Amino acid sequence: MADAKVIPFGEEPRSRRKGPRQGRAHRAQGPLKPVPQQRDEERDQQRPEAAATAASVPPPPPQGRPGGAGGPGGGWERRLAHGLSFLRRRITGEYEVDDFGYDEDLTDQVLMSLLRPMYEKYFRIEVKGIDNIPDSGGALVVANHSGVLPLDGLMLQVAVHDHHPAGRHLRLLAADLVFMLPVVNELARKLGHTLACSEDAQLLLERGEVVGVMPEGFKGIGKPFSERYKLQRFGRGGFVSTALRAGAPIVPCSIVGAEEIYPMIGNAKTLARLLGFPYFPITPTFPWLGPLGGVPLPTKWTIQFGEPIPTDGYPPEAADDPMLMFNLTDQVRETIQHTLYKLLVQRRSVFF
Repeated sequence: MADAKVIPFGEEPRSRRKGPRQGRAHRAQGPLKPVPQQRDEERDQQRPEAAATAASVPPPPPQGRPGGAGGPGGGWERRLAHGLSFLRRRITGEYEVDDFGYDEDLTDQVLMSLLRPMYEKYFRIEVKGIDNIPDSGGALVVANHSGVLPLDGLMLQVAVHDHHPAGRHLRLLAADLVFMLPVVNELARKLGHTLACSEDAQLLLERGEVVGVMPEGFKGIGKPFSERYKLQRFGRGGFVSTALRAGAPIVPCSIVGAEEIYPMIGNAKTLARLLGFPYFPITPTFPWLGPLGGVPLPTKWTIQFGEPIPTDGYPPEAADDPMLMFNLTDQVRETIQHTLYKLLVQRRSVFF
């Protein structure tokens, strides 16, 4: 088969381009007409009227470039080209998966595209302080956890992926229950999630990755609606020890809006024990409406990243100092809690 010639999108053929000579020839056509002389007084009187007339005329609508995003069909052509290129890479195996199972190509092209409509249109998430995540090197993002289902973790990933100026990816630490579910296990690995253990977290930080952890765990995501935005216990400070060993900064993160997507008014503990779940939520819509009860409420979210807390100035033995870990853990927790209260005061409405 002969080699095909690749023509980049948005580039016009040479025959359709207008060079400088063609433009001068066009201007030279036809005799030049003399410009009539005007008196200075008449010219001064006409200038304000001409300026007002020119200001009242609306500018012409922008013309899309052929094959570009503004031109007819430019958007779907590019999407089709990206889709075909993605399929070719999947068929030929020209993509990489790291030793944790993270598939960056699948995440960028498919999984983020599936999560983005919920992020932009449904929850209408506003991101603040994204520049507090460093452009390079390892960093540990510590956030509050809520919402019955871990949608806040997924939305946090989209926020970092789409808004960070350096285009960084967030690698979340997930509970072991996530990796016990058949389909969820594979999707979590492809998205870059890994088991919430110190060894995996430290290895990712030493590789220069941005790692996300939600220390509240099931205590935060399964707390009743009456305790919304009240942080639960942050464990034993294992995330602080991991950050100290890797010398990575800790970035506190506060998420407002996730608490109201599933208002948990009850917990069927017996049923949860039979199913092997940490809790079985009862909300105003679930289980009464069946599958419709699983649709989250369209609340308005805000995600704010706080000032990073450096850890590279401590000696190596500081990671084994329980008092230091307690103080840093309490500092991170208080920072997140204070920011939550501040965002709640600024919020106009749960849904707007």
